[in-house]
Amino acid sequence: MTAEKLPAAIGLLIIGDEILSGRHLDKHLTHVIEALDAHHLKLAWSETIGDDPARITATLKRLFATGDLIFSTGGIGATPDDHTRQCAAAALGVPVVGHAEAQRLIAEHTRSVALKKGEPWEPERADNLQRLKMGEFPQGAQLVPNPYNHIPGFWCQSAQGARIYFVPGFPVMAWPMIDWAIEREIAAGLGGSAWLERSVIVYGSGEAVLTPVMERIERDYPGITVFSLPSVDDATYGVHIDLGVKGGNVAQVDAAFDDLKARIEPLGLRFGPDLTRS
Repeated sequence: MTAEKLPAAIGLLIIGDEILSGRHLDKHLTHVIEALDAHHLKLAWSETIGDDPARITATLKRLFATGDLIFSTGGIGATPDDHTRQCAAAALGVPVVGHAEAQRLIAEHTRSVALKKGEPWEPERADNLQRLKMGEFPQGAQLVPNPYNHIPGFWCQSAQGARIYFVPGFPVMAWPMIDWAIEREIAAGLGGSAWLERSVIVYGSGEAVLTPVMERIERDYPGITVFSLPSVDDATYGVHIDLGVKGGNVAQVDAAFDDLKARIEPLGLRFGPDLTRS
C-alpha cells in the first residue's frame, strides 16, 4: 500500500446483475449521498455495472488509476456469481490471498451460528471451508469491519492514490461499513468545505427564457454553478422551475443568488419561496 492521499473526488460503484435487471432496486446511492452530506461532502459520480468479470476488472483498473475515494457494493461473497474480490486483485496486478484475521472472524461467525442452533461446529466441513473464501482478498488489502455479522469487507489503495472500499450488496451490512469508511477518511484528513445551494421557485416560464440569465451569472461568478430543475407534477409546488446557484464559497453564492433574482424579476414571472440547502 502507498501512503494515503486526499481524494480527487468521491464515487460509488454498484455491482450486480440484479440491479440492472430490475429484480432489486438500488438503495445505496441515496444512503451514500446522505451519509456524505452529513459531513458536508459531495458524491461526484455513481456507476452501475453487472456481474461480468471482464467488465468489473476493466472498471476497477480504470478507477484505481484515478485519485478518487470510491465505495464499491456487491460481489464480495463466495458463490460463483461473486467476482469482485478476484477482479480487484486482477486490476491491481496482485494475487488473491487468504487474510488471516478475516478468516478468523469468518470461522468465529460460523462457530457462533452453529452454537446458536445447538449444532456441533465442524470447521473442516465443506460449507465452512467455502465460507472462508470470503476472507480471500487482493494481497495487501485491509479490512472493513462488518458490525452485522463480523464477516469483513476490504479496502485497497493504488499507487495513484485511489482508495476503494469493498462492501457487500446488502444494505444492512453495507451502510454501516460505508459509514465506518467515511469516518475513517475524515479521521485521516478528509474534510468537507462549506457548501451552499440557494434557489427560488419560478412559475410561468420555460428554461429557454431563463438560460441567458443563467449563462451571465456563471460568467460573472467563477466557481458558481447555476442550475434549473423543472417539474410538472411536484406535490408541493406543481408546475415550476427550481432555479438557483450552488458552490463552496458562501458569500459568492449569496451574491450570485441575489444577482440572479434581480435579473429575472423584470421578466414579470411569479415566484414561490426561496430555498436554501447546505
